[in-house]
Amino acid sequence: MFANRIEGMETSIFTIMSKLAFEHKAVNLGQGFPDFDGPAWIFDAAYKAMKEGKNQYAPMPGILSLRKTLANNYRKYYGLDIDIANGFCITAGATEALYSTIMAYIQHGNEVIMFEPVYDAHLADVKMAGGTARFVTLRRPDFSFDFDELAAEINENTKMIILNNPHNPTGKVYSYDELKYIAELAIKHNLIVLSDEVYEFITYDNAKHIPIATLPGMYERTITISSAGKTFSLTGWKIGWACGEPKLIEGVMKSHQWTTFAVNTPAQHAMAYAFSQLDDYLPDFKKMYLSKRDLMYKLLLGTAFKPHKPLGSYFMMVDLPDDKMNAEEIANDLVINYGVATIPPHVFYGRSEEGNKMLRLCFAKNDETIKAGIEKLNNYE
Repeated sequence: MFANRIEGMETSIFTIMSKLAFEHKAVNLGQGFPDFDGPAWIFDAAYKAMKEGKNQYAPMPGILSLRKTLANNYRKYYGLDIDIANGFCITAGATEALYSTIMAYIQHGNEVIMFEPVYDAHLADVKMAGGTARFVTLRRPDFSFDFDELAAEINENTKMIILNNPHNPTGKVYSYDELKYIAELAIKHNLIVLSDEVYEFITYDNAKHIPIATLPGMYERTITISSAGKTFSLTGWKIGWACGEPKLIEGVMKSHQWTTFAVNTPAQHAMAYAFSQLDDYLPDFKKMYLSKRDLMYKLLLGTAFKPHKPLGSYFMMVDLPDDKMNAEEIANDLVINYGVATIPPHVFYGRSEEGNKMLRLCFAKNDETIKAGIEKLNNYE
């Protein structure tokens, strides 16, 4: 019955583990979303927009005030001058931005390089578009990659490199030298770079997020994707975007018009206001996540699971204590018998076996949730 493009596509590991967490009443440190709300003043802005009658279809590229605010931020924070009229496509979350971008540019015969562990939507979208994934492994303990390994994966069929920076699930923040090497290869081989930067404002320990589009020669070949969900702890609002050189965004727009066409209008107005408040909002936001990261890391040091301290995102990878069991077996054991849900990252790998040796935890949780979950992990022997 199914079309070939989804034949063999399995249920997301997030759905599986959250279902098990619910069934066993487990503390859920697996699903990657906050268990707390975003700022109330954003709710007020959305309600104000509704009361003012801003409830009908928004323009296909997104409302002008949101595009203006985003353009101002890209200029202020990164020095990027993005065309307000034609350089943005507001989408139903970064998820739709990824889908619309990949559908616009990838087809049968195209190969796409991605760094594993991959964010699973990247791989699923490439498969649905008919493309072929080629993997370069980010290796412990610092999740760096081998430059020669990346260069060796490029051939005449390669069309795109997908970059996730800061990286989910490892929390890696790519260095300038790493980005420079990726950029040099992209220019040399005339490749498009899709840069998923949804965790752009969640970095630690003086790690600096550098959009690859800011490197010489990269703006005209980079589609940058981000969203409001991670920055304002409102993942259910699904306000994202793709931005870049207008000729590239034109392709995204052609796909977007037949996917969602327009995105939640009052939420866009609320986000136009929210993103105008970043200077005041970000210091406390970053301080909050630093505190949560450090809390989880400190508590994990007393368990059998060795943590890798992330420089970005709100995820933490831990090494397994038992070589006799793989990630999936231990994750199932933990949720069923110990009452804590994690994510086994083996499904994010297409090449290496490293995913069978780790688990992913999420610390975008109330401190009480983090403490309760790690206490249950501490019972594992």
